[in-house]
Amino acid sequence: MSGLTYEEKKELITRNLQEVLGEDKLDAILKERDLKIYWGTATTGRPHVAYFVPMSKIADFLKAGCEVTILFADLHAYLDNMKAPWSLLELRAQYYEAVIKEMLSSIGVPLDRLKFVKGTDYQLSREYSLDVYKLSSVVTQHDARKAGAEVVKQVEYPLLSGLLYPGLQALDEEYLKVDAQFGGVDQRKIFTFAEKSLPQLGYEKRIHLMNPMVPGLAGGKMSSSEEDSKIDLLDTPADVKKKLKKAFCEPGNVKDNGLLSFVQHVLFSLFKEGEGFAVSRAPENGGDKTFNNYEDLEEEFASNKLHPADLKATVEKYINQLLDPIRKAFESSQLQKLSSAAYPIAKKEQDGPDRLDIRVGKVVQVSRHPDAEKLYILQIDLGEGEVRTIISGLVAYVTAEKLDQCLVAVLCNLKPSKMRGILSEGMVLCTSNAAHTTVEPLIVPSSAAAGTRLTFQGYDGQPDEQLNPKKKTWEKLFVDFKTNDDGIAVWKNSFLLTPNGEKLTSRLANCCIK
Repeated sequence: MSGLTYEEKKELITRNLQEVLGEDKLDAILKERDLKIYWGTATTGRPHVAYFVPMSKIADFLKAGCEVTILFADLHAYLDNMKAPWSLLELRAQYYEAVIKEMLSSIGVPLDRLKFVKGTDYQLSREYSLDVYKLSSVVTQHDARKAGAEVVKQVEYPLLSGLLYPGLQALDEEYLKVDAQFGGVDQRKIFTFAEKSLPQLGYEKRIHLMNPMVPGLAGGKMSSSEEDSKIDLLDTPADVKKKLKKAFCEPGNVKDNGLLSFVQHVLFSLFKEGEGFAVSRAPENGGDKTFNNYEDLEEEFASNKLHPADLKATVEKYINQLLDPIRKAFESSQLQKLSSAAYPIAKKEQDGPDRLDIRVGKVVQVSRHPDAEKLYILQIDLGEGEVRTIISGLVAYVTAEKLDQCLVAVLCNLKPSKMRGILSEGMVLCTSNAAHTTVEPLIVPSSAAAGTRLTFQGYDGQPDEQLNPKKKTWEKLFVDFKTNDDGIAVWKNSFLLTPNGEKLTSRLANCCIK
């Protein structure tokens, strides 16, 4: 944008970023000319609403006069544990290009000032391949694995492809002829790897601009593979309402609040002069109010003057405004056909463990059942805004004091049923020895947030809305749900994991879980 001073351009480029590596170089370039930046995205799962975070920064870069390249990293998607099958690489890249162009258009970013590049357009060239070989001769397996630890899927015996991933991303900086790479702070290890590795091939190191990670709706990282944590760009208004209703939004809690982070990093960066975050609410709840800066909004929520329900309703309004033009564009038969081809619906395993909706819960109140001496009435926070009542037969095995404020794993999609006159809305998963003399809840990692969905390694389907008791799905599955020799929770040989890859455990080895 012409007419901006060096200081104004730098402010636009760096605002809302968590970290900048190479700030001196950034200053030097901006004093002479406009910056050349690239942002890359691996074409794996469907882009979701969190993609508006980098899109809003790309809008900032363009306002600052930067030359911006968007890389659709199709080859990277295959190398990362084959998250995109080779046969779908081209289709996924086409889908990403179509949907990201619509996203940028929806926030008023002119496409004629951007360059779109597909990784396989140059990453299969003779020159690039030679540099990959040269890089492999100076990089250790340890350094390659460490560099990709936060980005590439980690497994006990990694494929060579995953070890190549960080090196290819480093080389992209040279082959795209940019001054800087932009990405999330989860890519910091790859960025520092690039700064160390490129000079070893005779190339200069680049500037690295890092966005903070925006929490998902359930807390933790927003992920394409974690359905409850994200809103798809083609979700209907009803889908948006349903997912926001389940979103983790504890009154007064501004930490790990995905809704507030979205407002801060997307909406406030897109508001034009004179616009603000306009909350509509009943007079008895404080009446309508417009927040002209994020700090005032956060303070109002932290002091419990803004109710989570009003925050959710307002965010819902703005998200639908962003998604409406994208939904409309994808009404075309051509784009619908592309969407179906790029993401074919896989046949769901008839009775796979991904049918179970298992989430982290925090016990907030424990009391004895008035009509059953062996039963507890547990009030459990599952990040839904309201606690669930769950009846558990743990009185003889675990004290109320030990259960209170404890993190537990809860099976959430059983049909609610009355137990001695009180409706139970789930089941606390426990291990039991063969004699049933020792029973205790699974041990949940302390870093997991209430409402976080737990998944089984290798299974990424979506859970049933509610398990049909007539089909006995749970009864069939729990036969293979147990702890292994090390006391780790598994279904057959698949670990039960948090989104961060942490395993659930028990003091009881080789015991059933139910």
